[in-house]
Amino acid sequence: MRLSLFGLSIALVGLLHAGGAWAQPASSNTAPPAHPEGAGQPVAGMGIMAGEVSDRSALVQVRLTATDQLQDGDVPGAWGVVEFTLQLADGSGDVQTQILRALPQRDFIARAHFDQLQPGSRYLCKTRIGLDDRSLTGGPQVEFKTHPGPDLAKQIRFVVVTGMNYAKFHGDDRIDRKQHRVENNTDLPAPYAGPDKELGYPALATILKFRPDFFVGTGDNVYYDTPDNPRAETVPEMRRKWHQQFVQPRYRDLFAQVPTFWMVDDHDYRIDDGDNTGEFLPLPETGRRILLEQLPYAPFTAPAAKTYRTYRLSRDLQIWLPENRFYRSPNLMPDGPGKSIWGAEQKRWLKETLLASDATYKLLISPTPMIGPDDLRKKDNHCDIGGFRHERDAFFGFLKENGLDQQNFFMVCGDRHWQYHALDSTGFEEFSCGALVDANSRLGRMPGDPAGTDPRGLIKHLHVQTKRSGGFLMITCNPSSESGPARLSFEFFDELGQPLYAHHKPN
Repeated sequence: MRLSLFGLSIALVGLLHAGGAWAQPASSNTAPPAHPEGAGQPVAGMGIMAGEVSDRSALVQVRLTATDQLQDGDVPGAWGVVEFTLQLADGSGDVQTQILRALPQRDFIARAHFDQLQPGSRYLCKTRIGLDDRSLTGGPQVEFKTHPGPDLAKQIRFVVVTGMNYAKFHGDDRIDRKQHRVENNTDLPAPYAGPDKELGYPALATILKFRPDFFVGTGDNVYYDTPDNPRAETVPEMRRKWHQQFVQPRYRDLFAQVPTFWMVDDHDYRIDDGDNTGEFLPLPETGRRILLEQLPYAPFTAPAAKTYRTYRLSRDLQIWLPENRFYRSPNLMPDGPGKSIWGAEQKRWLKETLLASDATYKLLISPTPMIGPDDLRKKDNHCDIGGFRHERDAFFGFLKENGLDQQNFFMVCGDRHWQYHALDSTGFEEFSCGALVDANSRLGRMPGDPAGTDPRGLIKHLHVQTKRSGGFLMITCNPSSESGPARLSFEFFDELGQPLYAHHKPN
């Protein structure tokens, strides 16, 4: 009953959002007043963000605020309008301009959708902001590069992260450290203590130095349930988590130069290991609504957009970004043919698009692991005993039957708080990016550990961290040349950019 009610709620939310202020530009005659009487000039305190950049299109968003600093733990929004102007970074070509309102119904976020872009080209999006379109002043700007697409053979480089835990990094005495030790068999690392703490996570500055083509947040981008007293349950409380995160200066600096792709996992959906069961807050429909509001998944005019998608980045590389929370069966349902993380429609889409792709390399970037190992106590992912192994094993069988096990299909995952490169007994490989933040990291379960999901040691770890640290995974695809075939590289770094491990395909 919960799943059908969830689907009905999503449809109703979509109908609500498709009308009224959710879809109205600043010029709409039926839109509500541009700002209440006495409102002050807004600022863009959380910077600017580009998302879902393809070879032909991109989203760009700005949230208007009353300040660029936290006030009582939040960043108040502000009424106003945002003018977005997009042009090739060298100043040539056509100029696209959109003026959009920032309204409280969507947390004062204005999001522009640009299409008909040129593949493999660098663009600059400038903004002006104001109370109305007669009082505009200079706002933030973002530079990004469209992907080469299927017809161009060019280098692609991007980073994959997870576990951006604000409370653990900054320190919060409401966190239950005893419970953390029980669940993880290790003490919680100390909060960050450097003099640059207010700038945010050091790994973000490190990533910016590499200037990747894009950034993938695989989920746990915020933690609604950390600290656990109180958890974020209402819309204002959930929004506050995103405001705290993105107002940090290192996020603003990074996102002004590096576009993003986003995924959702348990902590930024409902609660740790959460599914769609239970009447506790936030409800599933609220988790989905806030995700699509805060992150540039889709235009505001498409509130029912699919959150699973695939992008052909270049002639040699295609990525898949599945949705692992919205369509799943209950975690405690007995494992078997009827139990699914992906749901029937998404699973069919995943198989069809994999078979249709002629990219040299195919990457499934999953919010949760498929190989691991993981902690034995867990039941919410594809590698957990009593979790969703049947679906995983059937999917691996499909890959083998269709020749997708011939060293051109790989899995990348978030969720786990440690980095690893795992080789499964089936021959498939998985790369876990590990937690971005040192204070949110831990050492992982090793193959053969009786407290893990691989007590028989069937998995081989080609890389695993022996010292707890945060960091990220950088993936580079270089096109073929006279010197050899196309090459795919996986490189692990700690948060300060120290190389930890590298693996290349072909070897």
